Order: sequence, then C-alpha cells, then structure tokens
Amino acid sequence: MRLITQLLSLLVRGTGLMLGLCGAILALTSLGGAVSPRLDALTHAAPLWLAMGVGAVLLGGLFAREAERWVIVALGIVTISACGVMMLPELRTAWRFKPEAAAPGDLKVIQFNVWHENYAPDQSLKWLLAQNADVIVMEEGGGAAWAVNKGLRAAYPFASCKSGRCEPWIFSRRKVSASGSLQKGLPGAWATIEDPAGPFTILGVHYVWPVPAGRQQAQSAMLVKAASDFDSRSLIITGDFNSTPWSFTLKRQDKALGLNRWTRALPSWPSGQFSRVAAAPAPFLPIDHVYAGSDWRAIKVERGPVIGSDHRPVIVTLRRSPK
Repeated sequence: MRLITQLLSLLVRGTGLMLGLCGAILALTSLGGAVSPRLDALTHAAPLWLAMGVGAVLLGGLFAREAERWVIVALGIVTISACGVMMLPELRTAWRFKPEAAAPGDLKVIQFNVWHENYAPDQSLKWLLAQNADVIVMEEGGGAAWAVNKGLRAAYPFASCKSGRCEPWIFSRRKVSASGSLQKGLPGAWATIEDPAGPFTILGVHYVWPVPAGRQQAQSAMLVKAASDFDSRSLIITGDFNSTPWSFTLKRQDKALGLNRWTRALPSWPSGQFSRVAAAPAPFLPIDHVYAGSDWRAIKVERGPVIGSDHRPVIVTLRRSPK
C-alpha cells in the first residue's frame, strides 16, 4: 500500500512538473509572436497554457515538498504571468463593459459562421429568425447550411449577394443602397445600409486559420486597406477572424482599424458536435468579432446557443450616437 501511495505521489508530482515546464516554454515562446507570425500562432492557445500553469501551481503546492515544490510552483507562476501579459488587457476590458436595455432604433447585428457541415440547419434557421435581427452576417452558408441561407434570403428583403457564390452573406431588414465583394484573397462582402441618422456600411469577412503563418496577416492588411474606403465613424466590421484577441495579429489589427472591437473575451469556438468523433463541452476561443466606429456604442454583447454549427453565434446590439 505504501508503494502504491509513493508511486501515485510520484505520478502527480511528475505531472505537475511537466505541466509547469511545458506551459512555461510554450507561454514564453508565444510572447515571441510580437516579432514572428509563426510564434504568434501559439498565442491562440494561451488559455491552454494558462490551465497548465494553474495545474502546476496546484499540484506542486499540494503534493510536492521542499525544493521540488518551489520549482514546480515557480514554473507555474512563470506560465501564468506570461499568459497574463497576453490575456489580461482583453479580460480587463471585458470586465468593464456594462450592458444596457435595448431601445427602439437600436441596431441588432448577428455574426454567425453557420458551418457548411451544420448538423441542425432547421434549428439554426428557426433561432436566427426568432432573433428578429436587423442585420445578419453569415459565413459558410453552403453545403449542409444551404437551407439556412435559403431561409434567410426568403425572410430578409435585402442581401449583399443574390447569387449562390458569396462569402460571407449579409442580410438586412433595412434598405441596402449598394453592396459588393472585397479583393481576391480575402473572402468578404460589404453593404451600405440606409438609416434615418445617415447611411452606414457593414463589412463581413472570413479569415483563414492562423497556420500556416503569413496568410492571416496578409488578409488583415487587406481588410485594413478595404476599410479605409468607407467612413470609419459609421463603419461596422464583423466576421469569423479565426484569430483570438490575445494574438499579436489581432492586436495590431485593432490598432490599424481604429475601430472599437466590442466582442471582448467572448469564446465562440468550438461548439457542439464539431467533428464526427468529438463534441465541445463549451467554447474557449474568441474568434468571432464585431467592430464598430465612433458613431456606435454597444449596449449588449451576447453569445447564442448551440444550434448545429461548430461556432456559437455572436449578437451585438449597437446604439448610434446622436449628432
């Protein structure tokens, strides 16, 4: 019995050491994303590195002794500190947000990657229609999600694209006076929408994954250039950016766009039965975002339910500032 206890203790302490060592190496390497797009790909997993650091502190503090305890706990603290550098600014901004009650005239926007392998398209469409949103920006509306696309085109009087070859789609209850697509290499669409306070443009995009490095950074540069063609004060940008807010790529994009990103630390992926063999208990990566210019302020930022996609929808209600 004593031998079993000793072996279990060794296993737990060894696990704590590995968590601390691997977490510290990965978290510190992630900070190199400030100068390297390849290393920046590691920043997206910062919540995992953080969990490793917390695990090291707990296991080391509870089960290790003397110098071994201090080594394991120190590695855990280094990991947590490095993750804090990446994540704390985002979390601090999220904590400061104070929602308000919606009022007539507010603009309700839904950002949703409906997923071309959607396993419950009828449920997705039913939920989207029940929201009575003013604008829906939808990615991956083909394949199994085509029924959702078709249903929204029937329910919404205006869309950024009338053909079946669009990415993303923008659906609006308010009149669209002009629309178009973005340059080759950046799946994106824009629509200028009429409003009593003056027209505004909403722009939707769908980025590639952060690996291999370089492509996402190039798309970000394209978006910044495309956004400069519109009035930044009234501009709204939404999309599946496949990029977390603690990545240096998204931080640079935030600064370059000069807009307010209202989706703060709001995990949207993975969701539901995101593969044939795995289901996500809860999303942990915030990769769906909504930006708005200085004419707007968000009064509500919410995450929708599991409705057949590997993403959760994001709902942002915006209020236009009086001129």
